[in-house]
Amino acid sequence: MFGGTLVVSRAENFHKHFKKRFEELGFANVTVTAVEGEGLKMLIDELKPGLVIMGARFHKTATPSMAADILQRFDELNMAVVSISFDRYPADYGMSFIANHVNSFIDILDGTEQFYAGLARLREGKSFISPSVQERIDIRDALPDEATPVTGRELDVLRFAHDGLQGNEIAQELCISLRTVNYHKRQMFNKFCVRNEGELVRVAEHLKLISPDDPICLGRNFELSPLPMEAKRGKKKGRKGKEKKTYDYQD
Repeated sequence: MFGGTLVVSRAENFHKHFKKRFEELGFANVTVTAVEGEGLKMLIDELKPGLVIMGARFHKTATPSMAADILQRFDELNMAVVSISFDRYPADYGMSFIANHVNSFIDILDGTEQFYAGLARLREGKSFISPSVQERIDIRDALPDEATPVTGRELDVLRFAHDGLQGNEIAQELCISLRTVNYHKRQMFNKFCVRNEGELVRVAEHLKLISPDDPICLGRNFELSPLPMEAKRGKKKGRKGKEKKTYDYQD
Protein backbone atom coordinates (compact mmCIF):
# COMPACT_ATOMS: atom_id res chain seq x y z
CA MET A 1 0.00 0.00 0.00
CA PHE A 2 3.02 2.31 -0.11
CA GLY A 3 1.72 5.81 -0.77
CA GLY A 4 -1.96 4.86 -0.25
CA THR A 5 -4.55 6.21 2.19
CA LEU A 6 -5.15 4.86 5.68
CA VAL A 7 -8.48 5.89 7.26
CA VAL A 8 -8.73 5.50 11.05
CA SER A 9 -12.25 5.30 12.46
CA ARG A 10 -14.09 3.54 15.28
CA ALA A 11 -17.29 3.37 13.21
CA GLU A 12 -16.55 -0.19 12.13
CA ASN A 13 -20.03 -0.70 10.65
CA PHE A 14 -19.20 2.04 8.13
CA HIS A 15 -15.70 0.87 7.16
CA LYS A 16 -16.82 -0.63 3.84
CA HIS A 17 -18.76 2.53 3.06
CA PHE A 18 -15.78 4.75 3.91
CA LYS A 19 -13.47 2.70 1.71
CA LYS A 20 -15.89 2.84 -1.22
CA ARG A 21 -16.59 6.56 -0.82
CA PHE A 22 -12.94 7.61 -0.52
CA GLU A 23 -12.08 5.55 -3.58
CA GLU A 24 -14.93 7.20 -5.49
CA LEU A 25 -13.43 10.57 -4.52
CA GLY A 26 -10.13 9.56 -6.09
CA PHE A 27 -8.10 8.37 -3.10
CA ALA A 28 -5.90 5.42 -4.04
CA ASN A 29 -5.31 2.17 -2.17
CA VAL A 30 -7.68 2.93 0.73
CA THR A 31 -7.47 0.86 3.91
CA VAL A 32 -9.83 1.50 6.82
CA THR A 33 -8.98 0.43 10.38
CA ALA A 34 -10.08 0.83 13.98
CA VAL A 35 -6.83 -0.30 15.61
CA GLU A 36 -5.18 2.07 18.05
CA GLY A 37 -2.07 2.59 20.14
CA GLU A 38 0.95 0.50 19.25
CA GLY A 39 -1.17 -1.57 16.87
CA LEU A 40 -1.88 1.52 14.78
CA LYS A 41 1.79 2.50 14.75
CA MET A 42 2.73 -0.99 13.59
CA LEU A 43 0.14 -0.79 10.81
CA ILE A 44 1.48 2.58 9.65
CA ASP A 45 5.00 1.20 9.67
CA GLU A 46 3.86 -1.81 7.62
CA LEU A 47 1.70 0.02 5.06
CA LYS A 48 3.72 3.25 4.81
CA PRO A 49 0.70 5.26 3.66
CA GLY A 50 1.07 8.58 1.91
CA LEU A 51 -1.87 9.93 3.89
CA VAL A 52 -3.50 9.06 7.22
CA ILE A 53 -7.04 10.37 7.81
CA MET A 54 -8.23 10.06 11.41
CA GLY A 55 -11.70 10.67 12.80
CA ALA A 56 -11.72 13.69 15.11
CA ARG A 57 -13.51 11.79 17.87
CA PHE A 58 -11.35 8.67 17.63
CA HIS A 59 -9.87 9.31 21.09
CA LYS A 60 -12.47 11.86 22.22
CA THR A 61 -10.76 15.02 23.47
CA ALA A 62 -7.38 13.26 23.55
CA THR A 63 -7.27 12.72 19.77
CA PRO A 64 -4.86 15.68 19.27
CA SER A 65 -2.49 14.19 21.84
CA MET A 66 -2.68 10.74 20.26
CA ALA A 67 -2.08 12.23 16.81
CA ALA A 68 0.95 14.04 18.20
CA ASP A 69 2.23 10.74 19.62
CA ILE A 70 2.03 9.13 16.17
CA LEU A 71 3.72 12.10 14.48
CA GLN A 72 6.58 12.01 16.97
CA ARG A 73 7.35 8.53 15.64
CA PHE A 74 6.59 9.24 11.97
CA ASP A 75 7.67 12.85 11.67
CA GLU A 76 7.20 13.03 7.88
CA LEU A 77 3.73 11.46 7.88
CA ASN A 78 0.98 13.46 6.17
CA MET A 79 -1.90 13.33 8.64
CA ALA A 80 -5.36 14.86 8.34
CA VAL A 81 -8.20 14.85 10.86
CA VAL A 82 -11.81 14.88 9.71
CA SER A 83 -14.91 15.61 11.78
CA ILE A 84 -18.05 14.13 10.22
CA SER A 85 -20.24 14.44 13.30
CA PHE A 86 -23.26 16.72 13.11
CA ASP A 87 -22.74 17.57 16.77
CA ARG A 88 -20.66 20.73 16.92
CA TYR A 89 -17.00 19.84 17.32
CA PRO A 90 -15.43 22.85 19.10
CA ALA A 91 -13.11 24.79 16.79
CA ASP A 92 -10.51 25.07 19.56
CA TYR A 93 -10.17 21.28 19.50
CA GLY A 94 -9.57 21.54 15.77
CA MET A 95 -6.94 24.20 16.42
CA SER A 96 -5.16 21.88 18.83
CA PHE A 97 -4.60 19.41 15.97
CA ILE A 98 -2.76 22.08 13.99
CA ALA A 99 -0.75 22.97 17.11
CA ASN A 100 0.30 19.31 17.24
CA HIS A 101 1.56 19.30 13.63
CA VAL A 102 -1.43 17.64 11.99
CA ASN A 103 -1.41 19.01 8.44
CA SER A 104 -5.14 19.33 7.86
CA PHE A 105 -8.44 19.57 9.71
CA ILE A 106 -11.80 19.30 7.90
CA ASP A 107 -15.19 19.81 9.57
CA ILE A 108 -18.47 18.75 7.94
CA LEU A 109 -20.26 21.58 9.75
CA ASP A 110 -18.38 24.15 7.65
CA GLY A 111 -20.73 23.04 4.86
CA THR A 112 -20.51 20.49 2.09
CA GLU A 113 -18.68 22.87 -0.27
CA GLN A 114 -15.85 23.45 2.20
CA PHE A 115 -15.88 19.79 3.23
CA TYR A 116 -15.34 18.46 -0.29
CA ALA A 117 -12.91 21.26 -1.09
CA GLY A 118 -10.86 20.07 1.87
CA LEU A 119 -10.95 16.46 0.70
CA ALA A 120 -9.87 17.56 -2.78
CA ARG A 121 -6.87 19.33 -1.25
CA LEU A 122 -5.97 16.15 0.63
CA ARG A 123 -6.21 14.09 -2.55
CA GLU A 124 -3.78 16.51 -4.21
CA GLY A 125 -1.31 16.08 -1.33
CA LYS A 126 -1.94 19.58 0.02
CA SER A 127 -3.04 20.80 3.44
CA PHE A 128 -6.41 22.28 4.39
CA ILE A 129 -7.58 24.00 7.57
CA SER A 130 -11.27 24.34 8.30
CA PRO A 131 -12.38 28.03 8.06
CA SER A 132 -13.90 27.87 11.56
CA VAL A 133 -10.59 26.58 12.93
CA GLN A 134 -8.55 29.09 10.96
CA GLU A 135 -10.67 31.84 12.50
CA ARG A 136 -9.72 30.64 15.99
CA ILE A 137 -6.06 30.57 15.01
CA ASP A 138 -6.19 34.09 13.54
CA ILE A 139 -7.47 35.76 16.73
CA ARG A 140 -4.52 34.47 18.75
CA ASP A 141 -0.93 35.61 18.98
CA ALA A 142 0.25 32.01 19.21
CA LEU A 143 -1.05 28.46 19.00
CA PRO A 144 -1.53 26.37 22.16
CA ASP A 145 1.50 24.44 23.37
CA GLU A 146 1.93 21.12 21.61
CA ALA A 147 1.32 17.95 23.56
CA THR A 148 4.27 16.04 24.96
CA PRO A 149 4.30 12.42 26.20
CA VAL A 150 2.77 11.86 29.63
CA THR A 151 5.50 11.57 32.24
CA GLY A 152 5.68 9.09 35.07
CA ARG A 153 5.17 11.83 37.64
CA GLU A 154 2.10 13.09 35.79
CA LEU A 155 0.68 9.57 35.90
CA ASP A 156 1.30 9.48 39.66
CA VAL A 157 -0.65 12.71 40.09
CA LEU A 158 -3.36 11.41 37.77
CA ARG A 159 -3.84 8.18 39.73
CA PHE A 160 -4.22 10.03 43.03
CA ALA A 161 -6.61 12.56 41.46
CA HIS A 162 -8.62 9.63 40.11
CA ASP A 163 -8.93 8.34 43.68
CA GLY A 164 -10.32 11.69 44.80
CA LEU A 165 -7.31 13.05 46.70
CA GLN A 166 -7.09 16.83 46.94
CA GLY A 167 -4.04 18.73 45.74
CA ASN A 168 -2.45 19.05 49.19
CA GLU A 169 -3.00 15.34 49.85
CA ILE A 170 -1.37 14.42 46.53
CA ALA A 171 1.56 16.69 47.39
CA GLN A 172 1.98 14.92 50.72
CA GLU A 173 1.81 11.45 49.17
CA LEU A 174 4.40 12.30 46.50
CA CYS A 175 6.57 14.51 48.73
CA ILE A 176 6.29 17.45 46.35
CA SER A 177 4.79 20.93 46.67
CA LEU A 178 1.18 21.80 45.93
CA ARG A 179 2.48 24.16 43.25
CA THR A 180 4.20 21.22 41.51
CA VAL A 181 1.02 19.13 41.71
CA ASN A 182 -0.95 21.93 40.06
CA TYR A 183 1.73 22.30 37.38
CA HIS A 184 1.45 18.61 36.46
CA LYS A 185 -2.34 18.91 36.28
CA ARG A 186 -2.14 21.93 33.96
CA GLN A 187 0.24 20.05 31.71
CA MET A 188 -2.20 17.16 31.44
CA PHE A 189 -5.15 19.50 30.86
CA ASN A 190 -3.27 20.84 27.83
CA LYS A 191 -2.20 17.43 26.54
CA PHE A 192 -5.70 15.97 26.64
CA CYS A 193 -7.67 19.14 25.80
CA VAL A 194 -9.69 19.08 29.01
CA ARG A 195 -10.71 21.81 31.43
CA ASN A 196 -10.90 20.11 34.81
CA GLU A 197 -10.05 16.97 36.77
CA GLY A 198 -13.37 15.27 36.04
CA GLU A 199 -12.79 15.47 32.29
CA LEU A 200 -9.16 14.44 32.75
CA VAL A 201 -10.10 11.30 34.68
CA ARG A 202 -12.69 10.27 32.07
CA VAL A 203 -10.20 10.67 29.23
CA ALA A 204 -7.52 8.81 31.18
CA GLU A 205 -9.91 5.89 31.69
CA HIS A 206 -10.77 5.94 27.99
CA LEU A 207 -7.08 5.77 27.10
CA LYS A 208 -6.57 3.04 29.73
CA LEU A 209 -3.95 5.13 31.52
CA ILE A 210 -5.86 4.30 34.69
CA SER A 211 -8.45 1.66 35.41
CA PRO A 212 -11.65 2.02 37.46
CA ASP A 213 -10.78 -1.40 38.90
CA ASP A 214 -7.49 -0.18 40.44
CA PRO A 215 -7.38 -0.18 44.27
CA ILE A 216 -8.43 3.17 45.71
CA CYS A 217 -5.81 5.11 47.68
CA LEU A 218 -7.37 6.89 50.66
CA GLY A 219 -4.34 8.96 51.61
CA ARG A 220 -2.24 8.63 54.72
CA ASN A 221 -4.33 11.07 56.80
CA PHE A 222 -7.77 9.82 55.79
CA GLU A 223 -10.41 10.56 58.44
CA LEU A 224 -14.17 10.32 58.49
CA SER A 225 -16.45 12.85 60.14
CA PRO A 226 -16.90 13.49 62.94
CA LEU A 227 -13.20 13.96 63.48
CA PRO A 228 -11.57 12.41 66.61
CA MET A 229 -12.22 14.94 69.44
CA GLU A 230 -15.20 16.72 67.93
CA ALA A 231 -17.76 14.50 69.66
CA LYS A 232 -16.03 15.11 73.03
CA ARG A 233 -15.81 18.88 72.95
CA GLY A 234 -18.95 19.37 75.02
CA LYS A 235 -22.60 19.77 74.45
CA LYS A 236 -23.93 21.94 71.65
CA LYS A 237 -24.77 25.53 72.49
CA GLY A 238 -28.09 27.21 71.81
CA ARG A 239 -28.48 30.60 70.13
CA LYS A 240 -27.65 32.50 73.34
CA GLY A 241 -24.75 30.27 74.27
CA LYS A 242 -26.76 28.19 76.67
CA GLU A 243 -26.30 24.48 76.77
CA LYS A 244 -29.02 22.56 75.01
CA LYS A 245 -30.64 19.91 77.12
CA THR A 246 -30.59 16.43 75.77
CA TYR A 247 -32.96 13.67 76.68
CA ASP A 248 -32.63 9.95 76.59
CA TYR A 249 -35.87 8.30 75.59
CA GLN A 250 -36.46 4.79 76.72
CA ASP A 251 -39.18 2.39 75.69
